[in-house]
Amino acid sequence: MKAFLDPRQSRHDPRMFLKAGVPRPNPEAPGRVDRLREGALAAGCTLVAPRDNGSGPIAAIHPAEYLDFLATAHDRWQSVDGASDEVIPNVHPSRHAGSRPDGIVGQAGWHMADTACPIAADTWTSAYWSAQTALGAADAALQDGVAYALCRPPGHHAFADMAGGFCFLNNAAIAAQSLTTQGRRVAIIDIDVHHGNGTQGIFYQRGDVLTVSVHADPAAFYPFFWGHAHERGAGPGEGANLNLPLPFGTGDDGFLAAVETACGRIALFGADSLVVSLGLDAHEGDPFRALAVTTPGFSRIAARLADLRLPSVLVQEGGYLQPALGDNLAHFLTGWSTAP
Repeated sequence: MKAFLDPRQSRHDPRMFLKAGVPRPNPEAPGRVDRLREGALAAGCTLVAPRDNGSGPIAAIHPAEYLDFLATAHDRWQSVDGASDEVIPNVHPSRHAGSRPDGIVGQAGWHMADTACPIAADTWTSAYWSAQTALGAADAALQDGVAYALCRPPGHHAFADMAGGFCFLNNAAIAAQSLTTQGRRVAIIDIDVHHGNGTQGIFYQRGDVLTVSVHADPAAFYPFFWGHAHERGAGPGEGANLNLPLPFGTGDDGFLAAVETACGRIALFGADSLVVSLGLDAHEGDPFRALAVTTPGFSRIAARLADLRLPSVLVQEGGYLQPALGDNLAHFLTGWSTAP
């Protein structure tokens, strides 16, 4: 299996993470790349650098004014007297009303959903190449049947014009849109411990892409406001969104039961291509500790998804620094490659 990665994805080095009002070290650290690379190599993957597809495929999902914000926000922020090293909003508008402001402080609140997506000097570079990594894997999946995108920073919490939850560009959505443009009928399944709220938001009123998410119940867990079972899509997208929230502490069998339900919906949708938002933070040892999937459990999840027999792009989302992170990825990729 080809594993796509660009070294510039490690430049983004966020410092700030506000949890229950307390500043803490940001868990979306560059060291994740090293652990995940080790896992991919242990699974026998061949590392490939993505080519630069330009901004067109990214702009097919994210509007130009948002991309301009991401590219220029840090430099503009530094012109504010006494500003921090990272762009971190201190005001968030109700997006149900109001107007996009001109100043960088207001625009930070407009385009950043929370304080968990600080923008530093190299954030745009890393996010751009993370998206290119997803695009490279999407092209390879059509040729080879499956490819892994070691995307970092991750993407599934990024809406079309709003960053959030460690995410800036929605890599899975960008890959899915690229496949759709090539005439494919795409399903996205998100198996991160957190609901893929940005992905849901991007496709919520579209019926041409199916979005499915298996995740910890958001009633008391990030992203809180999205990911509930009654959210089914709207307008042309009604019925094309499926959320499968799980009780805290759910282990392998409960998670796999939800994946089985997801696979049934994907088959009924008639998908001919699959994008997997691959979160490894459902593991029992992940720092977020919401679900309890075991390392062998990731092999079982992968084998079930591989059994769909669809060209598949495996897009890395969460999974944070802990001893089993590389092994979890290796088990997932090996489970996929060795599926009957």
